[in-house]
Amino acid sequence: MKTSIALLGAGGKMGVRLAKNLRNSRFEVRHVEVSDVGRQRLRDELGVECADPVRALDNVQVVILAIPDTAIGKVAAQIAPQLAPGTMVMTLDAAAPFAGHLPQRPDLVYFVAHPCHPPIFSDALHQSGQPDFFGGAHAPQSVVSALMQGAPADFDLGEEIARTIYAPILRSYRVTVEQMALLEPGLSETVCATLLDTMREAMDAVVARGVPHDCARDFLLGHMTILAAVIFKEIPGVFSDACNKAITFGKPRLLRDDWLKVFDREEIAKSIERIT
Repeated sequence: MKTSIALLGAGGKMGVRLAKNLRNSRFEVRHVEVSDVGRQRLRDELGVECADPVRALDNVQVVILAIPDTAIGKVAAQIAPQLAPGTMVMTLDAAAPFAGHLPQRPDLVYFVAHPCHPPIFSDALHQSGQPDFFGGAHAPQSVVSALMQGAPADFDLGEEIARTIYAPILRSYRVTVEQMALLEPGLSETVCATLLDTMREAMDAVVARGVPHDCARDFLLGHMTILAAVIFKEIPGVFSDACNKAITFGKPRLLRDDWLKVFDREEIAKSIERIT
C-alpha cells in the first residue's frame, strides 16, 4: 500500500517542482492548490487535477506544506484539527518551525527538509541542454533534514520523501532545526546572498567608473570561479602575496569586526521573525 501525501501549494513554483519528482514514486499524492492559476498550471504541466482540500487530508499520512513561510502558521493551525495522530507535517524551510509557528500537537510528527542546490563546481549543471541551477531536475544536489518531533523511525520516512522531492541526491545530512536555521537564513542568505549582492554592487560601481559592463562581468565571474576553487579546496593552490594582502586589508574595510554575531541565536531569531 502506498504512503499517502497531501501536497499543499501543489500549483506554486516549489509545489510543481515537488509534484514532478513525486509522479513516479511509491507515494500516492493528493494535490491541493487554492489558486486558479496554480490549478491550471498543474493541468498543463502534469496533467493532474487537484483534490478537495478536506478530502485530501482524510486519513492522509504525510502533509507537505509547499507554501510561503508567512502562511505556514495560519495554514498549519487550520489543518491540524483534521489530522490524525501520527500524521507527518513536513515543511521545506526551518523558519516557521524555529519560530514556533507549528501547532502544539505532540501527537503529530514535524519534519523539515531543505535542498542545498547543486554545487557551483558540478559538471551536471549544464547537462540535458537546460541549466539546472536550482536542482531537482538533472543536477545532483545534497539535502538537509531535521526531525523536530516524532519517533526515531519517522526520520527514515521523512528522509525518503526528501530524497524523492529533491532528487537526484548527492548526499543527505541529518541536522537539528536550530542547525538548519544557522544554514538558512544564517549562512545562505544573511551571509552568502548579502555578499554576492555586494559583489554585484561592486561590479556596477566599476562599470560606472568606465569599465565596459561585459568586461567587468567576465572578470568578476571568472575570478569568482578560481578564487572559490582555491578557498574551498576544490583544487590545490594558494593565493599570491598580493591577493593575501588585499584580503588582509580588505576585510576590515568591508566587514565589521563583530560580523560573526549574525550566527548568534538571538540574531537568527530576529532574522526568522522578519521572514515569517
